[in-house]
Amino acid sequence: MLYLYAKAVHIIFVITWMAGLFYMVRLFIYHTEARQKPGHEYQVLHRQFMVMESKLWWIITTPSMYLAVAAGLTMLYIAPGLLQAGWMHVKLAFVLGLVTYHFVCQRIMFRLMQERNKWTSIKLRLWNELATVMLFAIVFAVVLKSAIHWVYGVLGLLLLSMMLMLAVRWYKKIRERC
Repeated sequence: MLYLYAKAVHIIFVITWMAGLFYMVRLFIYHTEARQKPGHEYQVLHRQFMVMESKLWWIITTPSMYLAVAAGLTMLYIAPGLLQAGWMHVKLAFVLGLVTYHFVCQRIMFRLMQERNKWTSIKLRLWNELATVMLFAIVFAVVLKSAIHWVYGVLGLLLLSMMLMLAVRWYKKIRERC
């Protein structure tokens, strides 16, 4: 029964963590694009984005990551046999990638606050899609589990990545026309 509670907590905090990451990078994009505004207007927006990013990061996103990881580790402690499954190794590799992604986002946030960020809004849009790809990989690893489905899963991830890249480029072209 404890395993099921840990699983429920894990799912809840993975959802809030991902929501925080997705929204955070959107804020980075808007924050970056605000640099094109005149001096005083930019300063007002910059201060507001710093408040929004900081609250989202420290109140929702980072605690959610720690709670999702803690619940996941609790499940592995209760059912250590899961560590023998190949799909779990794949999932954990992508989770490690997502934790790394989290801390890269934190560094971007600090650089934006210091007005030293070098990322363009297009690079941030592509960065945002990386979290989507990792989320898909983790969910498919957990749900499919079977090795035969990995061929389709990898092909699907590559296709998804290409579609997301094309969508970002298409959006850029539309924005440039306006």
